[in-house]
Amino acid sequence: MTDFVLVAGAWLGATAWDAVVPGLRAAGHGAHPVTLSGVGEKQGGPVGRQTHVTDIVDEVDRLGLRDVVLVGHSYAGIPVGQAAERIGDRLARAVFVDASVPADGESFVSAWWQGPAALEAELEGNDGFWAPPTAPDFEGQGLTDAQTARLLSGATPHPGTSLKDPAVLSRPLGHLPATYVKCLLDGPEPSDDVAALLTGERWELVTMDTGHWPMFSRPDELVGILNGIAAR
Repeated sequence: MTDFVLVAGAWLGATAWDAVVPGLRAAGHGAHPVTLSGVGEKQGGPVGRQTHVTDIVDEVDRLGLRDVVLVGHSYAGIPVGQAAERIGDRLARAVFVDASVPADGESFVSAWWQGPAALEAELEGNDGFWAPPTAPDFEGQGLTDAQTARLLSGATPHPGTSLKDPAVLSRPLGHLPATYVKCLLDGPEPSDDVAALLTGERWELVTMDTGHWPMFSRPDELVGILNGIAAR
């Protein structure tokens, strides 16, 4: 049995995986969705340096998990990549679902595609939080109106402290056994940092013909990919 620890991206908590968890458990695997501090039902909780990395490592420790596949979506790829290094030989694989990846000393904000200043301004204009998107922001992402509504119903402002937290890695990320799931409606090619990692022998690329939130738009297909990883 593989234990999947599932971490959604900015604004979202454990409920983002509600359509994925049953398929993993039906295949005989453990499925453990995590809500990071400061979002979802943990909204308002303290968030400092490395808090989200600690949230993930603590969940693995609390449940006594081994043969762990850490799954990080979007922003959560940054704490997941760091946590994967820290759980050592308990890690079977890391899976990055259309995700950012950590670089030592860099943060989500410092690598923001529109430039750090743009995201810094958004945070400053919202009392240090990143406001959730609105329905029009999800157009072209392969989501039905009902799926978009469900996504937004679970979204809460995301603490900017975590977005500005520099990653801490003791060795290159390419040493991790990893799968990168690229969602093609969100852009046909991986970012340059991910493309570089994919040239190594320990990283592989899987594509999905959907948008940035496949746990909502294509949950069964995502389950199939994850179950395939566990079956190796």
